[in-house]
Amino acid sequence: MIVDSAVYRRGQRVPVDCTVHDYPALRAAAAGGEHDFVWVGLYEPSHLELADIAEAFGLHQLAVEDAVVAHQRPKLELYEGSLFLTLKTLWYVDEDDAVETGEINLFVGEDFVITVRHGRGSQLKDARHSLEEQHDVLSHGPSAVVYAVCDTVVDGYLAVMEELQIDVDEVETSVFSEQRTNDSVRIYTLKRELAEVRRAVLPLREPMRRFTVGAVPGVLPEAGPFFRDVGDHLAVATEAIDTLDALLSTAFDAHLARIQVQQNDDMRKISAGAALIVVPTLIAGIYGMNFEHMPELGWYFGYPFALLLMGGVSGWLWLLFKRSGWF
Repeated sequence: MIVDSAVYRRGQRVPVDCTVHDYPALRAAAAGGEHDFVWVGLYEPSHLELADIAEAFGLHQLAVEDAVVAHQRPKLELYEGSLFLTLKTLWYVDEDDAVETGEINLFVGEDFVITVRHGRGSQLKDARHSLEEQHDVLSHGPSAVVYAVCDTVVDGYLAVMEELQIDVDEVETSVFSEQRTNDSVRIYTLKRELAEVRRAVLPLREPMRRFTVGAVPGVLPEAGPFFRDVGDHLAVATEAIDTLDALLSTAFDAHLARIQVQQNDDMRKISAGAALIVVPTLIAGIYGMNFEHMPELGWYFGYPFALLLMGGVSGWLWLLFKRSGWF
């Protein structure tokens, strides 16, 4: 469905005397001057809905199919008269330690921008309103919209990385705490979510580089500094991904090492406990033999002596193990 459509002239939104579905009239209204354009925003349109727009704006069939199906890899493709840009949007669900993904597809021509959104985390309302308040930026035409959308998406990456940083810090605290914890499942979950973030972030570096150096037809070279700022934020997100992934790998290794140490401690305690039982059992076994000529067998104090010997040896072993840290 169409979320919003507007005509922009010299950096300002202008009223038009037509419906939001009258695409030829919208495009004709944007043909008045340099950098005037129409911006149509759609949310999860059907193939028929997008086919009408494709006919009005001359969109390439392959790009239209990608925009309808979604689940595309971030990419930049050039077609005759337009370019097609795919961005992955990210948002974080804290209770599940999960990164959810959406998608924004942009069709950009000399006098139009069409944004096709998929997923609840891909809204562009705030970006549109913010851009409409910056008339000097919006006066650059479709290039300004491409910048605003990319900037909004990449800022979302940074917000997700901040949330993941908090979770990684919690994992590190848990791994190195005195309590016995089972962090392997959460570590695996976070590494999987980082992989999801990496699939959205890394492929976007090349399109941002091309925008920065003015190597993309249809995007003004004057917009290069704006895209350079987006590229810097993208580089920060990329470095954060590598850092958090390395920290999680280290935390997992430390978690396994702590498990091994705890198991060794348990084995020492079990061995010490077994020794405390084995020695009295040995003494009792010897004195329980019914031989006629055993030493002290007929002694009046033989029974108390055996008990005292068991207790004394066990106490001495316990003290020895205690000093050795086995208890």
